[in-house]
Amino acid sequence: MKTVYWIGYLFFKCAGRAFFNRRIINEEKLVEDGGVLMCANHESFLDPPLIGISYPENVTYLARKTLFKGFFKWLYTNWDAIPVDQENPDMTGLKNIIKALKNGKKVVMFPEGARTLDGNLGPALPGVGLIVAKSQATVQPMRIFGAREALPRGSGKLRRSQIDVVVGDPIYFTKEELKEYRGKEGYQKISERIMEAIAKIERPDFKEI
Repeated sequence: MKTVYWIGYLFFKCAGRAFFNRRIINEEKLVEDGGVLMCANHESFLDPPLIGISYPENVTYLARKTLFKGFFKWLYTNWDAIPVDQENPDMTGLKNIIKALKNGKKVVMFPEGARTLDGNLGPALPGVGLIVAKSQATVQPMRIFGAREALPRGSGKLRRSQIDVVVGDPIYFTKEELKEYRGKEGYQKISERIMEAIAKIERPDFKEI
């Protein structure tokens, strides 16, 4: 683990425990070998580090291209972040994500593409399905509970809330399956299957702090 990444990892892990009593549930289901696309629901700005610190190794994040300036360019680069252009999407970001997965990295993504407004799961976007089809990576469904209560969309106020990250069963798409999912409609079906897996993940033994 890189030194700069380790410092961030340690900070977020300690902060998660201290302020949110963060728990990771079903940790034994985490896939350790090969490229893994970590797919979760999107509740808050807290989500990327909440998912990232689930693995005791470097994971790759996606960050807005506009953030890669000055000090933050250095920081995000050392945090293994991939720049993406949200306003003018192109294939460069997708190719970099696929390359990272093929190189055996763990990549954090949110199939919904945007944070929830009401706490409900939103529809999946086809881009995630495209990445799975091209990279043939294992998909690790995960679900975050409590992050919206801690820092809801549109709010700048951090609140105390129990946060749990629950790990679901990994999804292994076969080459034969991926051949059937072609074009935008096929990629959409892959994304929907991933969101269905996320939706099925339940939160056990919940107690508010």
